[in-house]
Amino acid sequence: MIDIKTREEIAIMREGGKKLGSILETLLEYSAPGVVLTDIEKRANELIEKVGAVASFATVPGYRWATCLCVNEVVVHGIPTQYVLKDEDILTIDIGLLYKGFHTDTAGTKIIGASKKNEEFLTTGREALEKAIGQARIGNRIGDISKVVQETIESAGYSVVKSLVGHGVGRQLHEEPQVPNYLRGSVANTLPLQEGMTIAIEPIYAMGRGEIVYENDDGWTLATRDRSPASVFEHSIAITGDGPIILTKPDN
Repeated sequence: MIDIKTREEIAIMREGGKKLGSILETLLEYSAPGVVLTDIEKRANELIEKVGAVASFATVPGYRWATCLCVNEVVVHGIPTQYVLKDEDILTIDIGLLYKGFHTDTAGTKIIGASKKNEEFLTTGREALEKAIGQARIGNRIGDISKVVQETIESAGYSVVKSLVGHGVGRQLHEEPQVPNYLRGSVANTLPLQEGMTIAIEPIYAMGRGEIVYENDDGWTLATRDRSPASVFEHSIAITGDGPIILTKPDN
């Protein structure tokens, strides 16, 4: 069942989402050669506490961290470890915020250090997310979002990770509907977008084939089977009569 939000509820989510977007921006700027992943996690908790919110991910049964920190071939659910970032690492920071009863969810990827290696790979993900948000309008369907993400990623020579999807977000961190990054069947057979829907759009893709495996025995970390680099870009958005609202856009 789709949980339709009122304008007042969307306003609360935008308030929390601005805070979350600013936190992600700060964490990405902080991430540099020599920084330990657990230091990013510590900084995230400090920033979340400062804005009077709760770490969404820490509300997931069995997960006790505020962030998922994914380096190079790690796709999602990377647990903060003692790994020390180095030049040319590809780091994804995924983070959620529970604020006044509503979750928002966002992610971004950067290349560590001054290297421009693989910059085109990340540019493709940013473009896919931007185009997908543009499709998040009343009158369109989930499939319109899925189709444009898939086309943008694959036309650049990369692969969508098909086993992982975006999702509804709000009172729960993960709600209906699923928002796949590839088109299953025809657009016409996918769910229509309605005013008041709030969804997390997140292109998840890899430089190689896009098949994933558990990286180790922690029960969370998923990596590419072929060890190729992966990336995620994510915003929580609201569907409104005036077009999509990016809930997790920093207020700057």
